[in-house]
Parts: sequence; C-alpha cells; structure tokens
Amino acid sequence: MSLSLINEQPAVYEDPLDLMDEIEELKKSREATILAHYYVDGEIQDIADFTGDSLKLARDATRVTTPVIVFAGVHFMGESAKIMNPTKRVLIPDLHAGCSLADSCPPDQLAAFQQELRSQGRNFQTVAYINTSAAVKSLCDWIVTSGNAREIIERVPADREILFVPDQHLGRYLSEVTGRRMILWPGSCMVHEIFSIQDLIRARKNNPGSVVMAHPECPQNILEITDVIGGTEKMRKHVMSVAEPTTFLVATESAMIHPLRKAAPQHTYIPVPGIMASTGETCACNRCPHMARNTLQKLRDCLRDGRPEIEWKDFFTKAREVLDRSLLQM
Repeated sequence: MSLSLINEQPAVYEDPLDLMDEIEELKKSREATILAHYYVDGEIQDIADFTGDSLKLARDATRVTTPVIVFAGVHFMGESAKIMNPTKRVLIPDLHAGCSLADSCPPDQLAAFQQELRSQGRNFQTVAYINTSAAVKSLCDWIVTSGNAREIIERVPADREILFVPDQHLGRYLSEVTGRRMILWPGSCMVHEIFSIQDLIRARKNNPGSVVMAHPECPQNILEITDVIGGTEKMRKHVMSVAEPTTFLVATESAMIHPLRKAAPQHTYIPVPGIMASTGETCACNRCPHMARNTLQKLRDCLRDGRPEIEWKDFFTKAREVLDRSLLQM
C-alpha cells in the first residue's frame, strides 16, 4: 500500500522483486543491517533483518554487528539507533519521515514547562514516550514504549509527581492502570486519534465473536470497548496465543496487519476505519503518512548512496543515558 505525499513526485515504477534482489546485494556489499518497524509496508518488513516495535528494535540495534544500520521507520527511531550505536553509520530512507507525536512536544516548550513546574515547587520526574525527538529525550528522566511503560512507571519514586509527554491518551491509560496521577502533555498520534467509534461498533455487530485489539495511543472512547489493549508486540503475541480461528478488529496503523498475518495466519484481521478530518467521512485512512515514506525504492537508494544519514548531536550523550537506563537496564 502506498500514499500520495504532498509535494513529492510519484516514483517511477520498478518491479518489487527486482528491488528486493538489488537491496539484498547492496546489504552485503555495504555491510548493512536493515531494521524495520511493524508500521512500514510489508514488503520492507519481509526483507529486513530485524522487525519489531520500538522497544524491540531499540534493543536489536545494540546487537547489530555490521558498520551500517538502515532504519526503515521514522526519524526519532533512527536517532535512537544512532544514540545507541555512536560509532556506526545510521541511515534512514527518508529524512522527512517524522512523527506527529514527536512534533507535538518541541524541546524548548518542554524545557519552559518543566521550569514553570519547578518554580511552583513541584517535585516531579519527566517520563517520555519513545515517540519524541532526541532533544526531548535529553530533558527526561525515563523513556517508555507501549511495551515497557507500566514497568517504568512503577520505577518512579512514589513521592514524585509524573510529567508524562507527549501522548495524552497513553498517559491517561497508564494513569488508570498504575494508579499514578500524572501531569499530561496535550499531544496525540494523528493515526490513533482518528478511529471511528461508530464504525468499530458496527464492525463488532457485523462480526459476532470478534475481538477488538487497540493500541493504548487510541482515545478513551475506543479503549472503553476494546478487549485487548496493548502495543504492537503485545498484539502479535496475543494472536499467536489464540489457536481457534478468530476475527480481530485492529485499531492501530493498518500496516500492522502484515506481521499479525505472518504470526498467526489462521485468523481474520479487519482494520478499524478512521475519520477523514476534512469531510467527516470514514475511510481506510489509518495509515501513517510518515511511515508510508519508506518505500523499496528509497531503501535501495539509501543503501546505494549512503544517505540520508543521522548525524551525531551533542545532546545525544544525555539522551543515551536516559535510553540506556530505561530500555536496556532491566
């Protein structure tokens, strides 16, 4: 599946199988390892050396032995891979593959808000979802993913308040399941924000016995009628644990259907439609436009040309301390 991106010329068609063969050859000649997030297109996942959610891939990046890492995902993921591997070259297929959540929390605004809280005498720790820039990570005490968030929250001292950035929906969910009160930054994911509650209810009615799976980044009205709440890796493990063929209604980025089908092909997977903000109509628009910037052509070009590359920044050192403490020291 591909999307037309604003101000970007459509790529000249190239046979996907030829591109995959070319990528395999370039991987060997460039001594590169490809990491791919579950939200990129399935054909890229199929050719990657490692696939997974943000937590798994952050850990996988530390085990790469080649001098070059190519990260098929979004910019903050490439930053994290570089932070954890300062001596390796880290390439990403498209530098413009950003993240609406990361964009919602600029580092200067976070620093100003933290200072305001301190001036009020508030004793807090800042917990950031991994969907943030490296500059924001360098201002935080802990980094969480949907896979380790509850565990990290429990490591915050009980006498400290928690400032949770940037996802208000994930923060609200974590506050409910952990009992910890939080100061929530008003950010949200453009993909998970748009799911249609009416279409989800209709799909459930039309598919008796179906199971709803939703990412905790979804708004509360979606989570209230969800059977399985969890990040992408939890979803994958859950469908693998169910032997009886089941229909799953999936409320997350639609590319996640690919690894679910590979992990448990006996099931039926139906993506929950989203709402088009411009018209209010529902559609299969639950596709992240940033993740969609990763294509086989761009992956090939990235390997061939050795760019775009994530360059080391001074604040990566501080961000590395936080990432290491949060994701690797278990």
